[in-house]
Formats: sequence, C-alpha cells, structure tokens
Amino acid sequence: MLHLRLIVPADLRDPVLTCLDDCVGATHVVLLPGAAVRPAGDVVLCDVARESADELLAGLRGTGLTERGAIDVQEVELALSAAAEEAERLAPGEGADALVWEAVSEITHEESTLTGVYLAFLAVAMMLAACGAVLDSAILVVGAMAVGPEFGPLAGLCVALVQRRARPALRSLNALVAGFAVAMALTVLFSLLMDGFGLFSHERFEAARPNTSFIWQPDATSFVVAFLAGVAGLLSLTSAKAGMLVGVAISVTTVPAAANAAVALGYGDFRQFWGSSLQLLLNLAGIAVAGVLTLLVQQVAWRRIRRRASGEKAVG
Repeated sequence: MLHLRLIVPADLRDPVLTCLDDCVGATHVVLLPGAAVRPAGDVVLCDVARESADELLAGLRGTGLTERGAIDVQEVELALSAAAEEAERLAPGEGADALVWEAVSEITHEESTLTGVYLAFLAVAMMLAACGAVLDSAILVVGAMAVGPEFGPLAGLCVALVQRRARPALRSLNALVAGFAVAMALTVLFSLLMDGFGLFSHERFEAARPNTSFIWQPDATSFVVAFLAGVAGLLSLTSAKAGMLVGVAISVTTVPAAANAAVALGYGDFRQFWGSSLQLLLNLAGIAVAGVLTLLVQQVAWRRIRRRASGEKAVG
C-alpha cells in the first residue's frame, strides 16, 4: 500500500474526491477541511493499493493538483485493515508487478543528477578499484563496484528514453559523461601520486593479474552480464526493492574498467586503456539496452492488465 497526503484547494475538492471514489484501490480516505495553510486548502489523506497508484496519480495530476496543491506519497510498511485488504483485492494485478511511473521518475531524478556527492562517490569508487586492479585484489574491486553510484543515471536515462523526455535524458547523460570524465581524471592523478610514493608501480601493473585481468579483457560475456544486471536493476527500482541494487552494482565492471583505464592512461599503457574502455562501453550499453527493454515490457504488460480489469469491470 501507498499513503497519499494531498493539499487540495477548495475549488478542487470535488474533482479530487471524485477521483478517489473512482479508484477501486483507494481506501482510508480522510478529509480535513481547511487544515492546510501554505498552500491554503483542505488536507486529504488516503491509502491506495500499489496496483492502482499509477492510475490514481495520473488522475490527480489531471485535476491540476500538482500545480496548485501538493501530492505526497509514502510507502506503508504495515496496514492492518479489512478495508485495505479489500482495496488490494479489487485492484488489478499484483503489487510487486505494478509500475508506478511517478515513483520511478522521482527516484531516478534524484539519483541521476550531477552533484558533488555523486562525483565524490564515483571518484572514491574508482580509486578503490584502481588499488584493486594494481594489487590484483578481487575484494577491493568488488568493494568499488558496491560503492559506485553510476547505476542511478543509467536508470534515469532508461526511464527518460521510454518516456521520451529529452531534458531528463540529457541530465542523466551529463551525470554519466561528466562524472566518469572527472572521476577518471582524478584517478589518473591518484595513481601517479601512489606511484610517486612507491605504492603503485608500472611493473606491478604490467605483471600477470589473474584475479582482475577480466577488467581489461572484455568478451561477449561482458555484455551478457551487463544486460542481465540491467534487467535486475530496473526490476528492483520498479518493484521498490532498491536493496537489490547492491547486488546489481557488484555484477558489472563499469567502475573497475574506468579505473583500470585511468591507471593505464597514467602509465601510457594504451593496450590496457583500450581494453578497459571497451569493457566500460560494453557494460554501459548492456545496462542501457536491458533497462529500456525491461521498462517497455513492463509498460505493455501492465497496460494489458489494466485494460483487462477495466473490461471486466464494465461487463460486471
């Protein structure tokens, strides 16, 4: 279930309440007349089954509520109510399968913006991966994968492409391109500094590294793994199982490949540089293609479920 808190101007009260009445998954509706101060209006509280949330939010947007009032959405961890159970029973489909575009767009917008924190995480992840690559430490490489925040803008790009929204797509691309460029430049400087202190060496970087050589030796499996990770990542976002994103991050080698390319560039090793760059591009492409296809399949499937439910309701 999702909990909605609405600030409703007085003249929108009837359209909003009608929208809630028409939604089979909405329940626990509470009206507090004149309770809102800024913006002024009524406060309406309700719960809605996740399966009906996308349709309800679209209807509320249609009333003009987002421009003149407010819609606040929160997850309900536990709801002990016969009315809630009935709302979930009447709502079409299953909650875990529901695609709530407003929620997905909000998550990806926050995660796909180029910020100082995003750059810091990406740079630190690459520096960790650089240490793992030079020391041939798979543990450090895995840690760097988990720290890297690059899946956010990748998911944002997928959502923007499916929704055909140019501005969010450009914002996500900017976070990816600028973020990787800045983080790789900092990692080049970091690797040269580590070399100056005697902690890195060209000889160690050129030596056999059986635990991490896959980073700069891509093959067809690299794309397949990235594709599967992209499917899992977008499913975790759309089903509100964001905890799975850590597993997705560990499945792909975007950050380690970029880090190895940065170290190789610092040492002038263009063989590893190009191999790592190809690995990076394969992973980015695999995740992006998988993400777009996953969202399209979910969109079509969910539309069919809602259409079938609407048809059954009309017949009934």
